[in-house]
Amino acid sequence: MEEKEVKIDEVSLSDAEKEVSSTEDTANSDVKADETEKLKSEITDLTDKYLRLAAELENTRRRAAIDIESNARNRAMSVAKKFLPVMDAIEAAKKHSPEDEGIKSMAKAMEDAFAQIGITKIEAVGQIMNPQFHNAIQVIEVPSEEGAKNVPNTIIEELQPGYMFGDTVMRTAMVIVSK
Repeated sequence: MEEKEVKIDEVSLSDAEKEVSSTEDTANSDVKADETEKLKSEITDLTDKYLRLAAELENTRRRAAIDIESNARNRAMSVAKKFLPVMDAIEAAKKHSPEDEGIKSMAKAMEDAFAQIGITKIEAVGQIMNPQFHNAIQVIEVPSEEGAKNVPNTIIEELQPGYMFGDTVMRTAMVIVSK
């Protein structure tokens, strides 16, 4: 009988070992799956944080470049505005002495300098009044000539020229407009 008991004990021990082993495998498998999911979640979070930081850094660089360009443009425009009275004086001298070669050459040099830095004169006479570019100082009634139609709000005389720096108005033109 002892042999039988030994066999039974052996069988029951090996069955118990198999059960414990399979339970451990299942538990280990569950732990590994949980750890894998946690690691995947952490990788996803870290990737998201990295992409957000990279985008924020790129936006900061872009804003800094725009700010630098804007500041340089504002400084250049500030300096250019200081030369407008000089140009006005040259224009007045040109009207006073239209044949003076010295005044003509100064005017040409100043116009060339303005063109090189992007300052352009606003066209006025003959144009329709636009408050963005023109400042009407006076409105007068112009008698219509035979065959010619008088168009209201047309600029008939420019008292002070206006200037633009690129696409920004530095100074509006002071004009007289027809009624």
